[in-house]
Amino acid sequence: MASETTSAALTRRSFLQRSQTMLAMAGVAPLVSSVEALAAPAATNSPVAVDYYQKLGVKKMINAAGTYTMYTAAVMPPPVIRAVEEAAKHPVHLHELQVRAGEYIAQKLRCEGALVSCGASSALTLATAAAITSANNCKPEDIPQNVGPMKNEVIVQKSHRYGYDHAIFLCGAKIVEVETLDDYKRAFNEKTVMTNFFNAAENGEIGHEQWLEVAHQHNVPCHIDAAADMPPISNLWKYTGMGFDMVCFSGGKGIRGPQNAGLLLGKKQLIDLAHMNNNPYEGVGRGMKVAKEQIVGMVAAVDWLLEQSDESMEKEFTRRANVIGNIVKDVPTVKTTIFTPEVANHVPHLIITYDPSTVGITPKEVQAKLRALDTPIELNPSTGSQHAGSGMPACPNALVVGTWMLLPGEPEIVGRQIRAALKKA
Repeated sequence: MASETTSAALTRRSFLQRSQTMLAMAGVAPLVSSVEALAAPAATNSPVAVDYYQKLGVKKMINAAGTYTMYTAAVMPPPVIRAVEEAAKHPVHLHELQVRAGEYIAQKLRCEGALVSCGASSALTLATAAAITSANNCKPEDIPQNVGPMKNEVIVQKSHRYGYDHAIFLCGAKIVEVETLDDYKRAFNEKTVMTNFFNAAENGEIGHEQWLEVAHQHNVPCHIDAAADMPPISNLWKYTGMGFDMVCFSGGKGIRGPQNAGLLLGKKQLIDLAHMNNNPYEGVGRGMKVAKEQIVGMVAAVDWLLEQSDESMEKEFTRRANVIGNIVKDVPTVKTTIFTPEVANHVPHLIITYDPSTVGITPKEVQAKLRALDTPIELNPSTGSQHAGSGMPACPNALVVGTWMLLPGEPEIVGRQIRAALKKA
């Protein structure tokens, strides 16, 4: 019996030692230069973790684009990585963790309720499910198959329609389009359950205040999609403070949490209903499971973020842009400017303009050359065409460099590679 106990202890110890090393090589620089000493986790005596990207033949890239899903969004800062690693070691009751994490985040972000979702799209689905449950006093298992005859209409401005409408459709809801304020007022009826406002939309006749006022006159909850709208940090409580009943954010973008996590913030009654439709239960959110590691990672990301400041982040991102700009400035016809989108991805971006006929290469061709490097460099998708919801203008005759996801030393690499592509042409 003693030998069995000893063997089990050794097995457990070796397992824990292995799991402690899994993320040891994943540390990244914090956003502010004053804490760049935290760029990598402290050295330990643990074995070096296996590089599974290398083992699988997946190329690591330099992200000079931004927090786009296709580029795996943000890299988590070291405190978040450590929190995720620690959470992976022990089982807990998932619902209890969700509830406690939500209470903690709600207190930190100055709202009544919070839920860690499987990304912002999942948060939108759960918001819709909560609104349908509230309006019909129905059960989660009624969604979506029994929703048709129920109250199920969501009002959206036509200019606010986007690919994430599918997150609403998953609940069996129907979208009602409006354009003018009069359209909006007429659209409300006995089947209306929610309105959805896309914060990064560049058009639309109805602003936040009017949108809220009319909906609340009809006692209909308003959801706002603010997925990519951090920074500024204050946005995390701005929209609930304005009166929006539910707000979704992506967890893996500016908040710097796990990529497959998000936040649904808002009125406690609605957030509680969203919980009912979420995992570990069997509602529409069952397949949008958020693991214990992602829940803890979001809590840690919120803690980390609230220790930062908008001013220090802007200063650091601008510094990186200037590093790149100074490297390429001697290329004939090159001019550089720094542009900050008004809403989504509200951080400094470097825009490099030049005359392709003089230099001999187009921005799209430069983008392709950088992508073909042994260590690929991805530039902002706004190079060439506007990327929906990015907040960036279309820049067909320019290179757009997003600096906020660059790691230490990468601004210099990006600058040199852009300069080399332009000079060789």
